[in-house]
Amino acid sequence: MKRNATAVWNGTINEGRGHLTTQSTVLDKTQYSYNSKFAEGVGTNPEELLAAAHAGCFTMKLSLDLTQAGYHPEDLQTKSVITLDNGKITQSELTLNAKVDGISAGEFERIAKETEKTCPVGSAFNFDIILNLHLQN
Repeated sequence: MKRNATAVWNGTINEGRGHLTTQSTVLDKTQYSYNSKFAEGVGTNPEELLAAAHAGCFTMKLSLDLTQAGYHPEDLQTKSVITLDNGKITQSELTLNAKVDGISAGEFERIAKETEKTCPVGSAFNFDIILNLHLQN
C-alpha cells in the first residue's frame, strides 16, 4: 500500500504560504503558512498533521489489538501532542481515554503499551513517545 500527499509553497518563509493536498482529497489545497506553524494563523501545519496521524493510527491499531484479544472497545479517544523544540520534534505525548467492557486495568495497560510499540506511524518516529492511559469502568 502506498499513500501520497502534495505540498506547494510560494514565496519566502515569513511572507509565503502554501497548500497541502492528500490523495483522498480530505485535504484539498489546505492552507499552511509561517503563521499557522509558529503562531495562531489560519491553516494547518506539519506538526498538527503528525499529531493527527499518530493519534489516528494508534487508536485504530489499539482497536484491532483489543478485538483480537477478545475485548470489545466501546469508546477510544486519543489525543497526540507533538512538541517542537528549537526546530526539532522531540516527542509525541498520547493521552488515551477508553471504555472497554470486561478488561482489567493491567490487561488494558499491557495491550496499550504493546500497541504503542507496534503502531505503524509511531514506529516510524525517531523521538520520544509518552503514553498516558485512562480506563473508564
